[in-house]
Order: sequence, then C-alpha cells, then structure tokens
Amino acid sequence: MVGMWITIAIVVIVLLWLILSYNAFVRLRNQVQNSWAQIDVQLKRRNDLIPNLINTVKGYAKHERETLESVTNARTQMMSAQKAGTTGDVAQADNMLAGALKSLFAVAESYPDLKANSNFLQLQEELSGTENKVAASRQYFNDRVMQYNTKRESFPANLIAGIFNFGPKELYEIPEEEKAVPKVEF
Repeated sequence: MVGMWITIAIVVIVLLWLILSYNAFVRLRNQVQNSWAQIDVQLKRRNDLIPNLINTVKGYAKHERETLESVTNARTQMMSAQKAGTTGDVAQADNMLAGALKSLFAVAESYPDLKANSNFLQLQEELSGTENKVAASRQYFNDRVMQYNTKRESFPANLIAGIFNFGPKELYEIPEEEKAVPKVEF
C-alpha cells in the first residue's frame, strides 16, 4: 500500500514538473515574441518619421539627391524585411537604414539654415528618441532570447524543450563592420 502511494507521488511530481517546465517555455517564448514586437513598433515609428525628415531636408539640399535616395531605399528595404519577419533580415536592413540616416545628418551639417529649422530639429529629436527606444528594445529582446535559450539548453529542461519542439531563438546581432571602433581625426 505504501509503495503504491510512493509511485503515485512520484508520478504526480513528474507530471507537475512537466507542466511547470512546459509553461515556463511558453512564457519565455511569448516574452521573446513580445520583445520582437516592441522592436517592430519602434522600427515602424522610425520608418514613419523618415519621409517627413526627407521632405524637410529636400527643401534645403536639392542637390543631395543620392543621399536622400539611399535613405528612401534603405527605408523601403526595412519595410520589406519587416514583412519577411526574420531577425537576420530585419537586423541587416536596420543597419543599412541607420547608416543612411547618418549620411543624411552629415549632409544636414553642411546647411546651417537647415540645422536651425525648427521642423528639422523636431524631427531629428524625435528620430534620436526613437533610435534610443530601438536600442533599448533590441537589448530587451536579446535578454529574453538569452533567457529562453539558456533554459532550453539547461538540463533537465532541455528534455522538455526537445519533446515539445521549443527550438533555439536567434539574437538580434550587429554585423562585424558596425562593431568597429570609429576612427576620429582632428
């Protein structure tokens, strides 16, 4: 009789562990998906600000067509990558757009009237704030992915991950060329 109760207790403990482990994976997977959605929201906000910024700059820098076109093309690629939905494609398009925006602001430095224009300054401030939110969202996403992947790879949770097909998640990474320390010359 005691043996039967011990067996039942062990079965209940194992079932409880399975349920709790499965629910932990679901919670972590949902956190990863939510944090990706937050990146998406900030990237959309940035994409929505860019046409206004370009139109403001166009009035001052008519002969800077190449820079304006590169920003427009990078924005289009970003929007396409967001529709595709893969982390790597979005990260690559995001880095391309960030580079194009740097070029745009470098062009703006050449136009004192533009730098003083209140619309441009407001758009630049909003874009800067959005860039900070994008960076924070990326960090939060990578933290959630790391937490999920760590749990997924840890024993004995890796048994549950394998049984229920909780696959690895990809970090939001910056390409090597973006990691290089900029060279500053005076």
